[in-house]
Amino acid sequence: MKRLIIALLGGAAALATAQDRAQAQSLQQPRYYIGAGANFADHEYKLPGARDSHGDGVEAGAKVFGGADLDPLWGVEAGYADFPESDFRYTQGFVPGHGKVGGYGVYLAGKARWPVHPVVDVFGKLGVAYSHRKIDSDIPLTTGRIQRDIGLYAGLGLQWNLTQQWAVVGEYERYGRSKKIGSSADVWTVAARYNF
Repeated sequence: MKRLIIALLGGAAALATAQDRAQAQSLQQPRYYIGAGANFADHEYKLPGARDSHGDGVEAGAKVFGGADLDPLWGVEAGYADFPESDFRYTQGFVPGHGKVGGYGVYLAGKARWPVHPVVDVFGKLGVAYSHRKIDSDIPLTTGRIQRDIGLYAGLGLQWNLTQQWAVVGEYERYGRSKKIGSSADVWTVAARYNF
């Protein structure tokens, strides 16, 4: 009887160990995903030598992204955010003027996730961003001018897992340094994510 009990306990322990190994191996395989959504940024206009600058305020743009969860906690992500063209008005001396600016931002970042509920994850991202803005205005020598910026990218957000494939993401993102004209470096994003 003792031998039977020892054999049953040994078999149960071996089975549990095999299941733990299989689960750990399945979690170590990367899980790929893509997503799309809307970003919201305030459009700022701090023109040199100009006063009474006014813009369109908060504008909505589009964002697409993709990445891989390398394990349950760590991953990588790349994305593209479109900052739509917006109008601005200003006064330089006593002469009123106007213009338009539009652009985009791209990023590549490492990502960390922390489950806080069975269906909710908190995540943070850190990497590098490239921002591009094109300005067309009445200011001499600025029409067709392009501003480029490479800087730190950071993000912080929540992911609500609706199913194993679908999730909703809300996050704050920072694309490099503060901008004097065009879309702010501070962006809020709401998106849907699909896991393969």
